[in-house]
Amino acid sequence: MIRVLLADDQPLIRAGFRALLDAEDDLEVVGEAGDGLRAAELAAAHLPDVVLMDVQMPGLDGIEATRRIAADPRLARVHVVILTNYGLDEYVYDALRAGAAGFMVKDTEPTDLLHGIRVAARGDALLSPAITRRLIGQFVSRPLDGRAEAGLDELTNREREVVALVAGGLSNDEIAEHFVISPVTVKTHVSRAMTKLRARDRAQLVVFAYQARLVTPP
Repeated sequence: MIRVLLADDQPLIRAGFRALLDAEDDLEVVGEAGDGLRAAELAAAHLPDVVLMDVQMPGLDGIEATRRIAADPRLARVHVVILTNYGLDEYVYDALRAGAAGFMVKDTEPTDLLHGIRVAARGDALLSPAITRRLIGQFVSRPLDGRAEAGLDELTNREREVVALVAGGLSNDEIAEHFVISPVTVKTHVSRAMTKLRARDRAQLVVFAYQARLVTPP
């Protein structure tokens, strides 16, 4: 069972999400929050698998709430998916830097939202193609990140290759097929890269790959 926390300042939006999730046998809503501070509190209390987090909320916004959740070692298995009406670049970048596992706009089709929750619960990065294109464009316009570049020295050649493919959107099974190795071996490479780079999840590996220019944007 995938346990989900809803964080949105509009009760009607939360009710809609709850109705959608309650209809699924493998999804359970464990709490609702109307602001970022309450979302962080409920995340610590219920340890959900996924938090659907609105960006713009009164008091503590969704980005800062995400940052607090990601900074708490007790919540290492809590994956935050940012939801907003706006696909704005600064939200994407700030959300991923804060520790979000993914980013979706609220007009996403219900089936895509449900799929996204399941993807995030597995620990995979979740970015729509449109959001990915914007994210790439933003990284291209930024100066090379020296800290990310230095982090490359910590990785083996194979780990660099795996991180680049993760940034390309490939799953562990697809990476395994690419290198003709087992998915377990790929998972080991991903885990070691995350440990060395102090990345919370695959989404942050994507951020690292673009910051370090490990991936060449199209």
